[in-house]
Amino acid sequence: MSVFATSPRLLKGALVTVPMPIGSAQVIAFQYNPDTLNRTLQTQGGGDGGERSEALRLKGAPAETLRLEVELDATDALERGDATAGSLGIHPQLAALELLIYPPSALVIANTALLASGTIEIVAPEAPMTLLVWGPMRVLPVRLTEFTIAEEMYDPNLNPIRAKVALGLRVLSYNDLGLTHPGYHLFLAHQATKESLASLAGRMGGT
Repeated sequence: MSVFATSPRLLKGALVTVPMPIGSAQVIAFQYNPDTLNRTLQTQGGGDGGERSEALRLKGAPAETLRLEVELDATDALERGDATAGSLGIHPQLAALELLIYPPSALVIANTALLASGTIEIVAPEAPMTLLVWGPMRVLPVRLTEFTIAEEMYDPNLNPIRAKVALGLRVLSYNDLGLTHPGYHLFLAHQATKESLASLAGRMGGT
């Protein structure tokens, strides 16, 4: 018997997109959870370059950026005889990730028609709300800021069957979102959870 037979099943991380106003969510579950999640938090100080009395003031939540690498691999699906993997490789998974940074083509066409008809000002389309779900303690509204794809293997039709995707994400806090936006309240709940966890830190090594 494997020594891991009684280990709990790992949850899969995911990116979830929700069109605004609230619509049907699309879940992009990671095929394999990344080994590392790099986080950088930058203080939003109210006294930067200002008076001494303002030196310890905070303007809001820190600006947090995340970096992770997602692996995509069609090998197992190909061995199972999956028809989609056999004809397209990992193109569908790559497309789902890439579309996070594309405006919908229907809106592009509609705006082009409006411009052609003489409309002076066109409002840029709003991206869907994107959430990083990384376990029950982290459900964060994010914006994709960096996207690098390294395709590593192809089938005879040059469909990619293995790739590594490096993602850079900017966490959107209540500094960035309006009071009526669902992401505002999700981030506030995330901070409240963090405060609850911090209250337990002293007990872990208690006497």
